Amino acid sequence: MSIRNKLLSINAILLFVLLLVGCSHDSSKYSSENSPPLPKSSTEIVELENDESSTLKPSTSSDEKNLNGTETNKEPESEKVITELDNTNGNSTSEKKKEISLSKYSAQEIEYARIWLQLGPTQDIDALSVQTFHEGEPLNPNDETSANYPEDVIHLSGSRLAEGSITYSGNGDGTINVYKVPHRWDGKYPAGEQFYIDFFINDTKLVKVGTGDNEKIVELIDKMFIQ
Repeated sequence: MSIRNKLLSINAILLFVLLLVGCSHDSSKYSSENSPPLPKSSTEIVELENDESSTLKPSTSSDEKNLNGTETNKEPESEKVITELDNTNGNSTSEKKKEISLSKYSAQEIEYARIWLQLGPTQDIDALSVQTFHEGEPLNPNDETSANYPEDVIHLSGSRLAEGSITYSGNGDGTINVYKVPHRWDGKYPAGEQFYIDFFINDTKLVKVGTGDNEKIVELIDKMFIQ
């Protein structure tokens, strides 16, 4: 074979190879451009569904529900204001009670009021009468056989007979001796001196007197009539 023929054969082979390469490239391009898109994986679909559900789900306010999903009772602002005002008024009232002073009243007036507030048969009285019976005076002035008081005593009574009375002597240590002397003497006389000694002098009661409420003490002192 001549050299010319060999060159022609080689050129023909190269041209054929180039044609094959070009065809394969065009076919791959065509397949990639015209092939339908692959469906998304199931994982991606689930994620999309979760995103859409979370977006469409209505949000829940933390003020209306707690972490357990139950509704909480949210106090209205107006009620909060009322509660705060009530608390303020209560504190101011208690402070006013503490501020009431007894300094302008005598020790005797305070004592009489405290004793009636603690031992008085009736608290709702219009007036409080205070009378002193001295040592040696008869317990019952209507009976000539009556025994006499062995010490000075104080007699407290209401303005009405039904409001009762208290007869006592002070010991100077916060305690008093209460005599069982009635507000009015009723009975058959003469009863005899020993009768009064046994039932009214030897049968006294020792009582410790408390401090009481200053506001009520002042109210009672204002109703006091000291003879």
